[in-house]
Amino acid sequence: MPNIKSAIKRVSVSEKKAAANKNKKSEIRTTLKKAKAAVASGENVADTVKATQKAIDQAAAKGHMTKHAASRAKSKLAKAANAAE
Repeated sequence: MPNIKSAIKRVSVSEKKAAANKNKKSEIRTTLKKAKAAVASGENVADTVKATQKAIDQAAAKGHMTKHAASRAKSKLAKAANAAE
């Protein structure tokens, strides 16, 4: 445990940021699972895919996932949606 005031603050800030990043990554995974379920069931596919792609782009812009991972996820989702239609 740090003794210096600034180091104590950095630990606190790092913990808060780590928790926020973890929540956002979990939210993205949940959104992807819901989109895949919507594609599988065939209900409201276009709207769900569009919303999911927007969420993926926002996550990539904020650095929660790399742009290449975001591109792969969007591509797989679009491919599944096109196959379902």
